[in-house]
Amino acid sequence: MAGLMNELVSGVVDSVLKEILKKAGGGIATKRQRRQARSATTGRFKKAPAKRAAKPAKKQVSRRRTAAARSKAR
Repeated sequence: MAGLMNELVSGVVDSVLKEILKKAGGGIATKRQRRQARSATTGRFKKAPAKRAAKPAKKQVSRRRTAAARSKAR
């Protein structure tokens, strides 16, 4: 009985592993890391330049016309 259960469980595990491995290919490519620049004088790593703050979003200037406004103009 124990052999039958063991065979059943191992069969299920094998099939699940095959399914997972079949779907595993083609993920998202990893981002490349840039090499750290070293200072010419001291040989230590240079600090990365500070990123500029993002500009705030601009306000919408022109107003969109609704369907009601377009039908009024006719």
